[in-house]
Amino acid sequence: MDLRTDARVRTLLKLAATVVAAGALVAALLFPWVGGPAVAAQQSTGLLGDLPTELTVDPPPPNTVLLAANGEPITYFYDENRAPVAHDQIAEVMKHAMVAIEDARFYEHHGLDVQGTVRALVTNLAAGGVQEGGSTLTQQLVKQTLLQTATTPEERQAATEQTVGRKLREARLALALEDSYSKDEILTRYLNIVYFGQNAYGVQPAARAFFGIDAAALDLPQAALLAGLAQSPTADDPFTNPEAATERRNEVLSRMAEQGYVTVEQATAAQAAPLGLAPAPAPRRGCVEASVGPFVCDFVQRHLIQELGLTQEDLEDNGYVIQTTLDVELQRAGDAAVLDTLSMGDSLAGMFTAVEPGTGHLLAMSVNRVFGYDTEDPAQESFNLNVAPSKGSGSTYKVFTAAAALARGYSSYYTLTTGDPYVSRVYRDGAGRYDVSNAGRYRSTLDLTTALYQSSNTYFLALEDALGNVEEPVRMAERMGLFQFNDPALAQRIIDENRGSFTFGAEATSPLALASAYSTLAASGTQCDVVPVTAVLDQHGEPATGPDGEPLAVGDRCTPEAVAPGVANTLNQMLRKDVEPGNPGQTGARAYLPGHQIAGKTGTAQDNDSIAFVGYTPDVAASVMVFNPKRKQNVGGFGGGKAATVWRDAMAPILEARGSREFPPADEVVQNGNTRPVPGCSSVRVCQAKLIDAGFRHTTVRVDSARPAGALLGTSPPRGGRAVPDQVVSILVSNGADYVEPAPAPRPAPRPPPPDTPAPPPEAPAPPPPAGEPAPPPPPPAPAEPAPVEPAPPPAEPPPGPAPAAPPPA
Repeated sequence: MDLRTDARVRTLLKLAATVVAAGALVAALLFPWVGGPAVAAQQSTGLLGDLPTELTVDPPPPNTVLLAANGEPITYFYDENRAPVAHDQIAEVMKHAMVAIEDARFYEHHGLDVQGTVRALVTNLAAGGVQEGGSTLTQQLVKQTLLQTATTPEERQAATEQTVGRKLREARLALALEDSYSKDEILTRYLNIVYFGQNAYGVQPAARAFFGIDAAALDLPQAALLAGLAQSPTADDPFTNPEAATERRNEVLSRMAEQGYVTVEQATAAQAAPLGLAPAPAPRRGCVEASVGPFVCDFVQRHLIQELGLTQEDLEDNGYVIQTTLDVELQRAGDAAVLDTLSMGDSLAGMFTAVEPGTGHLLAMSVNRVFGYDTEDPAQESFNLNVAPSKGSGSTYKVFTAAAALARGYSSYYTLTTGDPYVSRVYRDGAGRYDVSNAGRYRSTLDLTTALYQSSNTYFLALEDALGNVEEPVRMAERMGLFQFNDPALAQRIIDENRGSFTFGAEATSPLALASAYSTLAASGTQCDVVPVTAVLDQHGEPATGPDGEPLAVGDRCTPEAVAPGVANTLNQMLRKDVEPGNPGQTGARAYLPGHQIAGKTGTAQDNDSIAFVGYTPDVAASVMVFNPKRKQNVGGFGGGKAATVWRDAMAPILEARGSREFPPADEVVQNGNTRPVPGCSSVRVCQAKLIDAGFRHTTVRVDSARPAGALLGTSPPRGGRAVPDQVVSILVSNGADYVEPAPAPRPAPRPPPPDTPAPPPEAPAPPPPAGEPAPPPPPPAPAEPAPVEPAPPPAEPPPGPAPAAPPPA
């Protein structure tokens, strides 16, 4: 006979001995619960079964807790407030009070108290009603455990129905519990499960809810009050019925004196004491009450349900420990930075959103809104603006076009000459031409690095022309993670419609996805999906399982070399010039923090409806977007203003405290690409020949000029600039539109020849001019800053408007 069978036999023998000893009196006591012989027979077939899991390793779990990355509790999820504690974390006086009032023979019986049952029967018959229960604490533990762990109406009914079957099953389980656990263990489990009112399930939540202390600190009158509530927590609630609560407490104290737990003098003194209620707030509950990062909490909750397959009931009932990635220091710094620029509830919403490069860990989500559901309060918002694609982010998208060009082999020195406005050769705006202008004055000839950090609109439309279509920039953005929270079909739709406006960020953009995409560059090309959780543990500290029984998939989801490391590292060095000092015309200078390498890019949507700045170090990538989420509103200024300021203010305390790493150097091969220098030439015909010899194609473009019609003005890219093989290089020829022929100089009157001087020979023709490069036209002035809306903003650029339709087939 194995140990399990032996335990079953012992249980049955005890049950049989108890029933025989009780005899007719027990049968009479059970008679009111009889629901029919058939039910009793059916229920009793389980007498030889094992203890249910609920009564062995899985008592009702504690509240689910959400932890920040440093272990700080953020909030809890629960329906019934529970916080089980160990035996030594409960005051001895609390244990004595509960035994005295609920089960005086607890330490003498073995789970079923025949003497107590007989006494209860006699008392109830004499009173003509129920005055005393016959159940032991062990039986009550069985009943409460089965009831509180029931997940269906049928299970709840089975735990409470008044039938012989239930009472026999309850008795059998009580005897089995006494075989499996010590008295201290049973009493501790009971004190951790019994309901005391005020949504406090267990003695620790009750001690907090009524007295604002831990269960270990309860004194005699406090313990007596709580013990008295176990029988009728609603009727004896001291907050609503202090007289009844006092009477019940004093009854407990009398029982304790009768049973020798306290002296009569101690009981009398405690009975004279006031109730002394001093409730502490209930544990934080849900994201509305999160202590920090409520919008991160909201993202975590949705991630657990929508991505990992849990339910809200799982979160409230299963007692998980959820380890999140929230960086509380960065979150609080972001909160302060946003509110320093935009007041709480301002019509303009400012979002600071940060992720960790190389892991995708969500670090912070700040916004000048309170997480809540009151639609009448303009400061409250339940819609997560940090995640949703709402407005365009302007020229931040130029990074994707630049990355695509570098990946194609265009160098960081790749040079283009454009007019202002520039008319696209590839893209259309409806049936007409698609063109863009710059915000401010820019040099007509720029290389890729300068055009990126000065944010030239005309250059980047010309760069898209050079790439031939928008697919490569869109696919680059896709690989970098930009479309994580968008319609999955959006990328293909942009490609199918060949939207030239893509490089100007006209698409609705998620601030979180924008930060994530730039984090791919910060991580030298490793793309990571955003993840907010690193571990979900069950109540026993083991990895929690999902509906399929497998551990929840909480690991990082990264793709190494989604972007070639050389491309990413080169682009990082180019984007440092937008922030760090010494680069005239840069647009993100306000984000600079001395002593740190910071890369970034500004953006401004059409009509200043939205502004953005994305900045990053090798350790943190964060976006800032500012816009009115309800309607169109001119934000005022450009991405290098409010947005860059918020980024700097949020990151300053973090970088000061933690320092920062340096970016890897640029890749020389990527820097130079497969470009080659554009040759110089002295005439159109010579240019054509030299360009073909150098591996380029050519076209002749007539431009307004003060030079005579037909004069060679140069090429685009210019002599010494770099272009990729088979690129079309424009030969620039003056159309003479601005040419003014100089007036001839007056000739002096000829002297008469001296007498007898022979006549001069006929004038010989002038020799041809020496061959050589014509002097290039003087360069246009450097780009000027636009008129500032805020004090001295860096230059920035609005994108050009609606996306163009696809060009007609060739």
